[in-house]
Amino acid sequence: MRRLFGFMAAALLLAACGRPGASSPTAPPIVTPAANTVPMDAAPQSGQELVLLAHDSFSISEDVLAAFEQETGATVAVLRGGDAGSMLNQAILSRNAPVADLIFGIDNTFLSRALEADILEPYESPVLSAIPAELQLDPTNRMLPVDYGYVLINYDPQALAAAGLAPPSRLEDLTQPEWRGKLAVQNPATSSPGLAFLLATIAHFGSEGDYTWEDFWAELRANEVYVGNDWTDVYYTQFSGSSGAGPYPLAVSYSTSPAAEVFFSEGALAEPPTANLFVPGGSFRQIEFVGILQGTEQRELAEQFIDFMLRPTFQADIPLQMFVYPANRDVALPEVFQQFAEVPEQPASLDAVTIEAERENWLQRWTEIVLR
Repeated sequence: MRRLFGFMAAALLLAACGRPGASSPTAPPIVTPAANTVPMDAAPQSGQELVLLAHDSFSISEDVLAAFEQETGATVAVLRGGDAGSMLNQAILSRNAPVADLIFGIDNTFLSRALEADILEPYESPVLSAIPAELQLDPTNRMLPVDYGYVLINYDPQALAAAGLAPPSRLEDLTQPEWRGKLAVQNPATSSPGLAFLLATIAHFGSEGDYTWEDFWAELRANEVYVGNDWTDVYYTQFSGSSGAGPYPLAVSYSTSPAAEVFFSEGALAEPPTANLFVPGGSFRQIEFVGILQGTEQRELAEQFIDFMLRPTFQADIPLQMFVYPANRDVALPEVFQQFAEVPEQPASLDAVTIEAERENWLQRWTEIVLR
């Protein structure tokens, strides 16, 4: 999440939209409690096609998608729409002639814009009873939560030990001389995790008072923070913890990155070479949603697919495909998540309406402070 990061294909990691993903991971265990199983009681939609507009890092196992197609007799076509912002713009511009029946991958940083555009139809899925209320941010049920993830700083324990440094205990520590030239972040104007981390700092420091988020970023710039355009550059080129070649022992990524390091090592690693930095205000939760686009001619089939996305078969496939957490609370996490994908206790929070109202102003100010 969700919000999201991607791993480079050359390393068997899918890099897109700031979300983790994999091309062919081992299927995780599936938990299917009876109370959470919603049968597809409609007649098979033989010969019909359902089009899902999704961000570029959407990934799900072929056999999972085939299970839906076999149950319904329909086929599912996935239309890639770039990152979440580009995908939403495409859906808005084509509202009078929709390019898809469903849209997946809008997160809480773009939720308010999607709802205000009035391009979605409400649907109260019966499977929502298995989704925690804290993830259900749209009371109109036009956007239903599918997954979530946490953006935060990863660090390289070996590099810090070699430099005689303990991990920072506060965000403010990153502005001190001992951390000069040691942090790599993404540009929030071009990167989903970059935006999420910026929002975390805004929520933590605020915009008023003696020390604001603007002061923090001004001091980071003075302390030689590195700014990359995307997650791939920051994590694989600049960060020392993954490739071991970069000069920066701290990098903005995801709480699932250590788990991904172990998983994609295919047995070479028993422990991750990286760790999560849990400091107050240093993490942000991204939630990804799915919704039915207005004008669809496949309304019944679209409802069935949303139910399917929220049910255990689909949900249990999410962690090792997109390296985010399933929204369904009844789905067990794979072992590598249980061991190495830690969850921050108090992630920063900003409501979707505030983000929508202030996002462009925040990005402009950040650019003026950090890049100019």
